[in-house]
Amino acid sequence: MQNSVDIWNRVEAKQDAFIALSDRIWDMPELNFQEIRSSAEHVAMLETQGFRVTMGVAGIPTAIMGEAGEGGPVIAILGEFDALPGLSQEAGVARHRPLPGDGAGHACGHNLLGSGAMLAATAVKDWLAAQGIKGRVRYYGCPAEEGGAAKTFMVRDGVFADVDAAISWHPAPFSGVNEAHSLAILMLDFSFTGRASHAAAAPHLGRSALDAVELMNVGVNYMREHMPSDARIHYAHLNSGGVAPNVVQAFAKVRYLVRATELPGLRALVERVKKVAEGAALMTETMVRSDVVSAMSNLLANTPLERAMHANFERLGPPEFDAADRAFAAEIQATIGQEDIDSAHRRFGIPVIDAPLCDLIVPLEARGARMVGSTDVGDVSWAVPTVQARGATYAIGTPGHSWQLTAQGKTPAAHKGMVHVAKVMAATAADVLTDPALLALAKSDHAARLARTPYVCPLPDGLEPSLAM
Repeated sequence: MQNSVDIWNRVEAKQDAFIALSDRIWDMPELNFQEIRSSAEHVAMLETQGFRVTMGVAGIPTAIMGEAGEGGPVIAILGEFDALPGLSQEAGVARHRPLPGDGAGHACGHNLLGSGAMLAATAVKDWLAAQGIKGRVRYYGCPAEEGGAAKTFMVRDGVFADVDAAISWHPAPFSGVNEAHSLAILMLDFSFTGRASHAAAAPHLGRSALDAVELMNVGVNYMREHMPSDARIHYAHLNSGGVAPNVVQAFAKVRYLVRATELPGLRALVERVKKVAEGAALMTETMVRSDVVSAMSNLLANTPLERAMHANFERLGPPEFDAADRAFAAEIQATIGQEDIDSAHRRFGIPVIDAPLCDLIVPLEARGARMVGSTDVGDVSWAVPTVQARGATYAIGTPGHSWQLTAQGKTPAAHKGMVHVAKVMAATAADVLTDPALLALAKSDHAARLARTPYVCPLPDGLEPSLAM
């Protein structure tokens, strides 16, 4: 308990600087692998706080690592700072008001995620130095979580090979340990090539690549009845062949995301999608090529680390939101439906509470509707024992990847939630660094899970990060 109080105080001592960092990152939303300014801000903060900084980790220009301490176990604390396209929004306004510019916005809270993780790492660094304890803490600034899968490439390149345990978090409507369930995912592009012709004078001479894309989409949609109910498939047109309907489109391109609960099921589902694409090409007498863009594994649990993190949540208690925080959260809730609010409670496995912001710690044994998203933290969890927190930073019921979430990214409630979860992560890191038995249990749990299901990197051999995706 004394370690916890000491490290909580160290988080509080540095919180203002990291709240300011979070707000700066919110103000400069950047997409996958283009987080030049955001990465630079994180590097500057690491240097200010006295970390040894490495840039261009795994050959990715915006991936960074800061290390502090000497000898002993190595604890990684993972951060992110990428934004999403088309989800800009004025901060602190509970109505849809996009900002001028390119339309990007922090609609998944990664401005908070990276800053909060670095705050936790900084507190651990200061605590190690003050206590004279052998051990190293590393902050990994990981770009392109939103589809780019930078951590998967980093794992493949051995970036976490000497790490003993990894800790991360994600903004959420509730506070508690994240249930280690996510979907494995493969992102791949299907490019169809046909033959151009005059759509009126000689349509019989053309072979439409756009027709092939549309037939593929229809075929995949018919697949949905005949695939596992917990799998997911999504698509988006990247190139529809131009804007001239009087020209038979000679080229078209569609991007697919295929998700399944585990990698073997994902591979099987991807092969079925490829067959549909080949069928569409056959029907239209076009040619098709598929190219993998990125991939992520499902999360691997670690029971000892989850119990240790939950104990820190219990010691700390829920975030201390005030009346003004709750009033704005209620305004946000007024823009969404009761169905969203009820769904948020179901996802976390807790009864519906009459409160706009989280006022509890989700029980460790709570099991709600299974998460159906994906994260490249999954691949880190196969490489080293890993645990994730959920930190309450926004109104209950706020849809992920929405303007409402962007709107809450700079609120006092978001700042309080970020600092709160930084305390939990830092205290959990301190537990691992000072309790050899806990670290041994975490490693044993991890080894047992790998013995049952060995890790196979989901990236094809030779694939490089799509830095211009």
